[in-house]
Amino acid sequence: MNTQKRVGFGAALIAVVAAAMVPVVAGDYYVSFSTEIAIMVLMLSSYRIVVLTGEWSFAHVVLQGVGAYTAAILVKDWGAPFPISLLAGGLMAGIVAAVLSFPLLKMRGFYFLMGTFGAAEAIRLLWRKFRYFGGTRGFSGISAPYLEIGDFKIDFGHPAAFFYLALSVCVVCLLIIWSIEQSRLGQIWRTIEQQDVLAQSVGIDTRRYRRIAFVISAIFAGVAGVLLAYAFGSVTPNRFNLNFALYLMIWAIVGGTRSFYGVIIGGILLMGFDESLRFADELRPGIYGVILILVMLFWPQGLERLVRLDKLFGDKKNAPLPTTVTSKGDVA
Repeated sequence: MNTQKRVGFGAALIAVVAAAMVPVVAGDYYVSFSTEIAIMVLMLSSYRIVVLTGEWSFAHVVLQGVGAYTAAILVKDWGAPFPISLLAGGLMAGIVAAVLSFPLLKMRGFYFLMGTFGAAEAIRLLWRKFRYFGGTRGFSGISAPYLEIGDFKIDFGHPAAFFYLALSVCVVCLLIIWSIEQSRLGQIWRTIEQQDVLAQSVGIDTRRYRRIAFVISAIFAGVAGVLLAYAFGSVTPNRFNLNFALYLMIWAIVGGTRSFYGVIIGGILLMGFDESLRFADELRPGIYGVILILVMLFWPQGLERLVRLDKLFGDKKNAPLPTTVTSKGDVA
């Protein structure tokens, strides 16, 4: 590992340690809010996987909802422990994304975006209409997770305890996402975004790799959904509506999607800004509209342009097109 990457990992470690100090210096309200920030950072980082292939999606928030509903059903009906709910939520979101990918990934660009909107609204309608999913009220009273090994038991019902649990899960997921993006698979995704036709001309199955990105991003969104269900103790269809999907897209654009750290910085800053608007809810759409216009005009690459950390974290923004391809369209 070169010196620049060591500095990058050092900066990331400092950030994690600083986050871990929140329960020490802040009250329960800010600890709970920090938990929401950690979950949102995971959501934005997983959403960026789809963006790496050149696509934007309205379905990502609903896929988070799939994970949340899976956890709620398992906990309420079966009393499933947290690890089982976490794995099942991510897996179910990935399965739903895999099914949706077959019709959706026959489309590109605007048509893909509108297709994900239709699919997301159809899933939300199922949640609202069927009693099995709790109807418009959803599920409530989701018990806090706990860890029990023999006589040793940890109850994560306290905000600080759950914050550390959520932070640990999010950090592990972010490390996995970063590793995937730095791998040959991440390089192929960037190639598809930047040179789609050229990628196809050398034998890369672009639809297959876009499907892989869509499913992987959904798995991490499902994990974020499970954490969200436990954090709030409830799940409702309105929590995963179009407004949230739009805000997720805006936050990704404002933070910047060209680097791994862009959406993280954007998520942290904009979650704090969004909290300041909680008493002016009617002004929120207009304010975000102005922010989006200003960013598109003056910082089209997002806030990441102001904090250049790409060399520290080894982001491969302009990776060359792989040219060695097998007979099945895989990059050697």
